[in-house]
Amino acid sequence: MNHCGLLTAKKEPVPLKSIEVELEVRDHVATVVSTLLYENKEDKPLEAVFVFPLPGDAAVCHFSAKIGQTQIVAEVKEKQKAHEEYDDALSSGQQAFLLEESDQSPDIFSLSVGSLPPGESASIRLEYVTELAVQADDGLRFCLPAVLNPRYQPQGSEGGSVQVTSVPASLVPYSLSFSARVFSPRPISKVESKCSLDPLQYLNTEKTQATVKLAAGHKFDRDVELLIYYKDAHQPTAVVEAGQASAKPGTLMGDPVVMLSLYPEFPQAVMSSVASCGEFVFLIDRSGSMDCPMDNSNQQETRIGSARDTLLLLLKSLPMGCYFNIYSFGSSYQHIFPKSVEYSEKTMEEALKKVEKMDADLGGTEILEPLKHIYSQPCIPSQPRQLFVFTDGEVGNTKEVINLVRDNSGSHRCFSFGIGEGASSALINGLAKEGGGHAQFITGTDRMQPKVMQSLRFALQPAVVDISVTWDLPKAVSVTVLSPPITTIFQGQRSLIYVQLTGQSPETAEGCVTVKYSLTGHPSQNQLRFSLKPAEDTGLTVHRLGARTLIRSLEMDIENEVEQDEGVKQKVVELSVQSGVSSSFTAFIAVNKDDSEAIQGPLLRRNVPAPRMMFASYCMMSCASLDICYADDSCEAEGYRLEECCDEGDEGDESEKVLQGSCPFDNSFEAAMPKQPRRDPLLQLVSLQKASGCWLLEPALAAALGKTSEEVENPQPSAVNKEVWATILALIWLHGFKSDVQDEWELLAMKAASWLCAQKAPCVTECVEAGNALLGCKVQKDSLGI
Repeated sequence: MNHCGLLTAKKEPVPLKSIEVELEVRDHVATVVSTLLYENKEDKPLEAVFVFPLPGDAAVCHFSAKIGQTQIVAEVKEKQKAHEEYDDALSSGQQAFLLEESDQSPDIFSLSVGSLPPGESASIRLEYVTELAVQADDGLRFCLPAVLNPRYQPQGSEGGSVQVTSVPASLVPYSLSFSARVFSPRPISKVESKCSLDPLQYLNTEKTQATVKLAAGHKFDRDVELLIYYKDAHQPTAVVEAGQASAKPGTLMGDPVVMLSLYPEFPQAVMSSVASCGEFVFLIDRSGSMDCPMDNSNQQETRIGSARDTLLLLLKSLPMGCYFNIYSFGSSYQHIFPKSVEYSEKTMEEALKKVEKMDADLGGTEILEPLKHIYSQPCIPSQPRQLFVFTDGEVGNTKEVINLVRDNSGSHRCFSFGIGEGASSALINGLAKEGGGHAQFITGTDRMQPKVMQSLRFALQPAVVDISVTWDLPKAVSVTVLSPPITTIFQGQRSLIYVQLTGQSPETAEGCVTVKYSLTGHPSQNQLRFSLKPAEDTGLTVHRLGARTLIRSLEMDIENEVEQDEGVKQKVVELSVQSGVSSSFTAFIAVNKDDSEAIQGPLLRRNVPAPRMMFASYCMMSCASLDICYADDSCEAEGYRLEECCDEGDEGDESEKVLQGSCPFDNSFEAAMPKQPRRDPLLQLVSLQKASGCWLLEPALAAALGKTSEEVENPQPSAVNKEVWATILALIWLHGFKSDVQDEWELLAMKAASWLCAQKAPCVTECVEAGNALLGCKVQKDSLGI
């Protein structure tokens, strides 16, 4: 195990020595500069290949290399030409560097460092820009993916899977340093992370500039996630960025580009109502990797266990009168009902019994086929379809999956959840973006439940229709919209729009954008006025993000055969070259054409290991307990084949034993694992709620409240029935003891309150007073919503 993927043929460390990352955040846009230091300690020239993740919507815009004192800046070229130039350089003994994105997923890049001479070092500089997503608590999320999970390539799919050499993160022999500078037009409230940070340092008295860095001793065993909080984060903004002086006016890079950040506000009357209809389809990942722990601590909660608890909350929170179904998938897929059924006590209980038995036992991660089956089911009239997808994102055919969701975007909204470190941001964000929904990531010690319940609240919001965006600009200025049309709007969620401005306007001129839409049959609009004077010190960040947005739209049109013309591909290549932003049809190529002697000798190829979670090691230690390792070869497909981790001189004997199912390890590891802790009291109480919203007065309820049956029954006012009394007690307990996680139970409590109001029960105030006395709480009747 000590030799897994770490050593060269001479037992020397792999050539990647360190990674240094500098982050600059301006408002809600980030520029990331990564410097990778390579060193060849072998006696032969080396070719190193490093496969690594980036945020799925990132725009890679700079790539350069420094060997000794020689600096080489890469150019963006058409991909085939870049490959030919790289191969020609290597065959002639020249140093060369090639950076390209995966054909299967836009968040996976491979870096080839070719012809690195013996004893030589190379410093690689990579720069990209990306938007920062808004979280439920208004924080802006930046994530530096440190973990690259092997991506499962479905059998029979076109194209080979990305070749990933992955090892336990604690054994990765290169270091990471990380620092960030934050600039904002509004005061910076705080910066948080699950990783240890040095104290936030403000650079001015207004607290609009600050720096922060990772604390010393950080282990490269998890994604580096920053949450940045501004005051008045929901204020709409417009950033006008001047064009590149050297670029031709009329081109994207030569004209000013505007980035608009809009936060539509819905009328309070609409927001206070919750839809009582809809078809809710839940799609749960049950591949072997879902048996991983939720985080790297010693806690035993697994991803699939958290998903089961979350499904309990979801099913209890659904409104009466809706329809639902639950699908699960791995190498194959299953469904609880042949088609979506009406939500009732009977169907809810039947679903929950099957949910309790769900394990991570379905092999690989083939999400495409269950999605096809779901979309083949006819929609139910007057029941808008809402699809919830839960996955750890280890999918190889990302583009194919996203295209399918996009093709069916008119029939549903898709809400996606990336579970655990290393989930593909391209997949999770792409599903939500193309499906008109919302994406959430659950990493580290995050609880899945509050994020999922927020998305359910979004799903219960009325759908916004007839969305239009109009511009009011000076006559001499014309607008070219770079972003795809807005297809979905949620209360409190940001909408970003990029536009190119062509023509001259006075610096004192103003522009105006108006977003109009219809909500529950009522027309609404939001408006923003902004100055056309370019902002200072923005570089070309907005231009590059605008170019990336347009490139992605054109690529999707090509993949969906909306545009058959070869000219569209050429337009993507030209736009990529002009803006210096990567695309699926281009690559960054750098060749050292120095006049020094050509490098002699055959090249040694080395794959630099990427960090991964501990699941593969767990699989090796206890593979007999995991169906994934021998049921259908999905272990090998998932990238957990031991042979690829072993030194070239090894025969991979242990690998063959795993794949044949005769693991040399027994189940003692599994047997030694501590027993699961007692069920969370909140989930215990929630599990007792009926589909209608009420609770029954039964011994199980008394136990959940921490009381005996007699203690619960004796204070009941004689004028009310048992169900009313039990439901009031449950609501008091939730408000009195679980107010810190109210976002998890708020919807099911609203359903309970609605049920109580419909009963028109007498003595409600007396019940609340008696319930407070029994449970030791001070909850007001009004706060219960009854």
